[in-house]
Amino acid sequence: MHQTILILDFGSQYTQLIARRVRELEVYCEIRPCTDRCPEVIPDSWVGVILSGGPASVLGADAPPFDSRWLDLPLPLLGVCYGMQLLAHTLGGAVGRGTSREYGPAEIRLESAPGPIFADFAADSAHSVWMSHGDHVDRVPPGWRVAARSGEVVAAMTDGQTRFGLQFHPEVVHSVQGKDLIRRFVKDVCGARGDWTAGRFVDEQVGRLRAQIGDAQVVCGLSGGVDSSVVAALLRKAIGDRVHCIFVDNGLCRQGEVESVEKEFSDYSLTVVRAADRFLDALNGVSDPERKRKIIGEVFVRVFEEEARKIPNARFLAQGTLYPDVIESVSVRGPSATIKSHHNVGGLPERMELSLVEPLRELFKDEARAVGETLGLSPQRVWRQPFPGPGLAVRCLGDLSKTRLDTLRKADAIVRDEVAAAGLERSIWQAFAVLLPVRSVGVMGDERTYEETCVVRAVNSTDGMTADWVHLPYDLLGRISSRIINEVRGINRVVYDISSKPPATIEWE
Repeated sequence: MHQTILILDFGSQYTQLIARRVRELEVYCEIRPCTDRCPEVIPDSWVGVILSGGPASVLGADAPPFDSRWLDLPLPLLGVCYGMQLLAHTLGGAVGRGTSREYGPAEIRLESAPGPIFADFAADSAHSVWMSHGDHVDRVPPGWRVAARSGEVVAAMTDGQTRFGLQFHPEVVHSVQGKDLIRRFVKDVCGARGDWTAGRFVDEQVGRLRAQIGDAQVVCGLSGGVDSSVVAALLRKAIGDRVHCIFVDNGLCRQGEVESVEKEFSDYSLTVVRAADRFLDALNGVSDPERKRKIIGEVFVRVFEEEARKIPNARFLAQGTLYPDVIESVSVRGPSATIKSHHNVGGLPERMELSLVEPLRELFKDEARAVGETLGLSPQRVWRQPFPGPGLAVRCLGDLSKTRLDTLRKADAIVRDEVAAAGLERSIWQAFAVLLPVRSVGVMGDERTYEETCVVRAVNSTDGMTADWVHLPYDLLGRISSRIINEVRGINRVVYDISSKPPATIEWE
């Protein structure tokens, strides 16, 4: 078993970021709902507990239920924001309601003997951190002392040994030395060695997969994306040619995508299903985005199911489920509104009577990429930008046709080519083109044109839940616009989308 830091999630938007910071230290961690009961016997692998932030108030009626026995465990403990207030409130201190929220950058100064997690902080200097709270600790619990202040606010507290509370968020980049704090807690206080590496993960998963699958055959839906490609490569290493990859060419792929998958996975048991006409026939005359998604999902299920049934002794379906997907299913925040449906093969196991194989369900996206590199996947595959399951259908607004999709494909290829040539491909979460059914008048070669509009979209994100638009250099935008207008017939106007998520979404449909 890997040494484990346990994170109890009180609903903070930053909880996954705490986990990522711990994983960056090559230390395994798990996120659990704060409503989980403390076990009677704790596993030997547990080495520390972190209490996350959260939107509730420990003084409010909406405070999530919490088993205080977690605080009795003989393990190092770190409370962040709400977690610190919970420590104070539960252990005999006092929490007060703020007359106004402290949100954004702040400066803290250390008190005397702030504890080992502040070992990298200069004692006589101010340190920049990120605050996000309304309530505050008025009085630390008995046996604890103030470790740092922001003005008159208690910014950190400690019992002087292995327990700490931080009013600010060390996990965000705005807390300049936040990573140092987390490293000191995880490595020095908890004593975690750091045994969570891509190489060890591969070795362990190969053994688990062989034990789980036995001599059966496995069906893997290969999209060409990072997650499904890593799953395919991992299964290939574990069971050889008993993994059967099915790639459905739905006519909605980006330029060169089908050919690149065929080339990279040519040594696999790969079936490429040419189903573009089938999808486009089903989508004919459909412009509503939600209907598009549902139709694509339904046709995909039928096509995939037909091919999978041709594989004898197939008893397992492999999926690229990642850890954020698992966390969302047990969120303490409750169900969220459906903004748009997502296309996946989640309905297949029940219909096909296949058992699920999800070897990446413990990993974040960056860890999946590291595993892909370890398994020898190409850099282009490992660092491929996210691409929606419904493909270009949600980037080609209005009615779909082969002509309009081909137009979008060419424009999108130019966007990606120029972003890569500028050396920005890996630093941008997604950069792509959108085709609008909006015509405008233009002049090309002294002739009047009346053609469609192309939108260029580039965003940065860590998990796709929120995103900021990228400030692409003007000269890069100029090259993209010039090439699209000159090289792609059917487009005479290019605009740049400067909307963030929220309130917009990353995709246009």
